[in-house]
Amino acid sequence: MMMKDVFRPTKSAPSSPAKPLGISRTRSESFHAIHKVPVGDSPYVRAKNVQLVEKDPERAIPLFWSAINAGDRVDSALKDMAIVMKQQDRAEEAIEAIKSLRVRCSDQAQESLDNILLDLYKRCGRLDDQIALLKHKLFLIQKGLAFNGKRTKTARSQGKKFQVSVEQEATRLLGNLGWALMQRDNFVEAEDAYRRALSIAPDNNKMCNLGICLMRQGRIDEAKETLRRVKPAVVDGPRGVDSHLKAYERAQQMLSDLGSEMMRRGGDDRVEQRKLFDAMFGSSSIWQPQPCREQSVKAKPKPSNDGYGDENVKTNVNVVNNPLRVDAKPFFSSKLISNSEKLKRTRSLKVFQDITLSSLSPRA
Repeated sequence: MMMKDVFRPTKSAPSSPAKPLGISRTRSESFHAIHKVPVGDSPYVRAKNVQLVEKDPERAIPLFWSAINAGDRVDSALKDMAIVMKQQDRAEEAIEAIKSLRVRCSDQAQESLDNILLDLYKRCGRLDDQIALLKHKLFLIQKGLAFNGKRTKTARSQGKKFQVSVEQEATRLLGNLGWALMQRDNFVEAEDAYRRALSIAPDNNKMCNLGICLMRQGRIDEAKETLRRVKPAVVDGPRGVDSHLKAYERAQQMLSDLGSEMMRRGGDDRVEQRKLFDAMFGSSSIWQPQPCREQSVKAKPKPSNDGYGDENVKTNVNVVNNPLRVDAKPFFSSKLISNSEKLKRTRSLKVFQDITLSSLSPRA
């Protein structure tokens, strides 16, 4: 990390001039409200107009660059440009843009930029970067430095704001970490991540992934016991019926298939059990984690491509154009580095006390 990133003075996000009170909305302003485009003729407004009204993302990208260079709503311009780049299959460019330009953004924007970078890392298959950042975010939660020392933060999804608690963020990050570690075939650490997530809050999909981790290690009896603990769907559950129903049905199917094959072949050799599981279940059995979502959205669910429920999200939420994403090397402001002892610490949770510094220490 460059020194200028670490010791950059704190600054607030630039914004367009506020409209005087008491002035009625014009037809032009109504148009901007409908298309969710800001009012005015600044570089950022022109870029948003090309992106959302003219629907020309390729032409919008250089306009976002112009807005950043002009210092016009830099926070929003950089985030929007990175998202558009990702949509245009230019994820690697988006990563480099965020890394080189985030120093111009406010401290308030850094967490959102990290979230976008996490998603970009996942898109590009940069699992090591993704894992390192997830561990660092968990380390900050353990130290009480996440959310600027507050218990909750305000997130936005599909134009709506909602509150996310430290506990919810921890379970989401642990689920993401477990999934990424499974892609690296690191089932021992993935098991630990899922167990810590489940110690904070129950989750059927995480329970199924934990069962897969145990199976991959040849611990069939433990895997069976874990999968038996997956509960049936609850109508008013936090993720909706569909997600938990798929998790429950998948767990029962895995138990049935595994039991039948073990009975047919016999034997308790763990090496043979792992080979058996590898042949029976592929990576498609693993639920992919998704960004945190508002729990009150009631949109009709879209069918999942792999037939399994997502790990960290209600499946009855449209996942297209999600602005709340996850992943990237963390940003440190001078406030965090030089005055870390003065930051307000969150009230420690017992579960976070169990998270060792060695397992969650940030990347060197």
